[in-house]
Amino acid sequence: EVQLAESGGGLVQPGESLRLSCTGLGFPFSVYPMSWVRQAPGKGLEWVSAIKSDGSATLYASSLKGRFIISRDNTKNTLYLHLNDLKPEDTAMYYCTKDRWYGVNAVHDNQGQGTQVTVSA
Repeated sequence: EVQLAESGGGLVQPGESLRLSCTGLGFPFSVYPMSWVRQAPGKGLEWVSAIKSDGSATLYASSLKGRFIISRDNTKNTLYLHLNDLKPEDTAMYYCTKDRWYGVNAVHDNQGQGTQVTVSA
């Protein structure tokens, strides 16, 4: 059974940073591309970033303007998302996904339960 467990969210002030983590179990983690998606209150799911299975390439939503960094450690079965210079509009539930292929329009086969990020002064 595929399990994805996110952690690291919290309440922060504008301009601060967070590091989200996602641990994957029940599948060969190093084989699959992964993504982060988010859902803000009252809005639909928004793709944030993707990373190749070996970490050799990454993609980001253009709206992020370089503030977020995705990475992974396949020795620890863990995916990361570094969120820098956070803004109130980044407030959302953040989910990691196991993807069928690498790309902006990848099919997300599995999704975790999410970790809440709230940015407020």
